[in-house]
Amino acid sequence: MRTNRFYIIVVALVILSYLATAFVDNQYYFFAGFAILQLMVMALAWNILGGYAGYINFGSAAFFGLGAYSAIAVLELFGASLFTQIILGGCFAGVVGFATGYLTLRLRGVYFAIATLALLVVSETLIVNWDYVGGAAGAYVLPKRNPTVLGMLIVGKKDALFGNYKELLFFLMCIITLATIVICRFVEKSKLGRGLEALRDNEEAAESMGVPTLRLKLIATTLSASIMGVTGGIFPTYLTFVDPIAAFNLEISVNALAMPLIGGTATWLGPVLGAIALGTLQQVITVTISSSVNLLIVGLFLVAFVIFAPNGFLGLIEKFRKRGD
Repeated sequence: MRTNRFYIIVVALVILSYLATAFVDNQYYFFAGFAILQLMVMALAWNILGGYAGYINFGSAAFFGLGAYSAIAVLELFGASLFTQIILGGCFAGVVGFATGYLTLRLRGVYFAIATLALLVVSETLIVNWDYVGGAAGAYVLPKRNPTVLGMLIVGKKDALFGNYKELLFFLMCIITLATIVICRFVEKSKLGRGLEALRDNEEAAESMGVPTLRLKLIATTLSASIMGVTGGIFPTYLTFVDPIAAFNLEISVNALAMPLIGGTATWLGPVLGAIALGTLQQVITVTISSSVNLLIVGLFLVAFVIFAPNGFLGLIEKFRKRGD
């Protein structure tokens, strides 16, 4: 019954997100909403490996950036559509994630974290020196005019599903976010999730009990990287200009790590709460003060929660609930 209710809510949110594009006139809400949802997807993807399996990943921006530049590459190669860019961005990032998991099978703890950070540096360096996708100067991505799918006009002033690209991108990011939540919930409740939990609690004990820890690590890194790549694949069309500094920004990795820790890593709801709280705060600060202090705010929140609420928002809610009982 709970499962049916969950999927009903997901479908309802898809419908509401489309209705919002039809009835909300202020385009800033779509721009800001896209940014918050993007952070939410990154946080959920990070939590698959960092929260469920306990492997801290400092290289989230690498998979995000590779997804973004995969989209730019296929656009340059054969003028791929936005949907193709998103899919191929996820596929390429997933392949890199699989390779990362395979090459770091025996690394644990801080050594794995350093390896993922090294991947970020190497990836950015390669893109900076690849002139085909713009190199250090960056690349412009101009959305196609009047795109169609199966003869149906997607974006246009009249008789189209969306009035402009901001509305389309917001709706697509809503779908990506909800799909990611469904995936994370499935992982959490499946044998895979229980295996990752065993991996996090005590990897040696899990191996001795027959848990295929190496296979689980490969699945987790591939799945996490693929989702990050999908998020990166839509990024160039959102900004219309991408350079390596923006695509491989360390702030992306920090946000992806901080939001699950602040919300709580035990379940998919934690990254969602953390992203809503921090993402909304960052958007408000960007408008009222400056985006340059966003990282400072994230750092202060992260330190405060590590000291006073190590289990995040979910831990606080559980503590207050027990006091109430």
